Amino acid sequence: MPASRPIPVVCAVIEHAGRVLLAQRPTDKHLPLKWEFAGGKVEPGEDPAAAIVREIREELGCEIIILRALPSFPYGYTRVVIEMIPFVCCLAPGSPAPHAHEHVALAWVTPDQVTHYDLAPADLPVVASYLQR
Repeated sequence: MPASRPIPVVCAVIEHAGRVLLAQRPTDKHLPLKWEFAGGKVEPGEDPAAAIVREIREELGCEIIILRALPSFPYGYTRVVIEMIPFVCCLAPGSPAPHAHEHVALAWVTPDQVTHYDLAPADLPVVASYLQR
């Protein structure tokens, strides 16, 4: 039986005033209360860059500008393999501040504080890639 293709998932490392935004997952979802970079699944036929703008608008109610892409990578959870597609972004001029529509909490943290949070496992390689810049 051939392996299924990884599910494409985008995430945003949103920078603002020397900090990055972390979001805490809700208790009723996979990986409850873990911290993550906000994002979500890429819809069929959707460009990943368009997906991250849409996901951030839906999840955080704000507008972003993509600054650069970080390397994508596969990550295997127990039941599924995802293709993590991370982007470094900033808030668009005039955007409202991010608001936790789907998350329990948000935190603006300095890059060296990110690893002090209980991150979702697939976000750890994103942090490593981001910090290598």
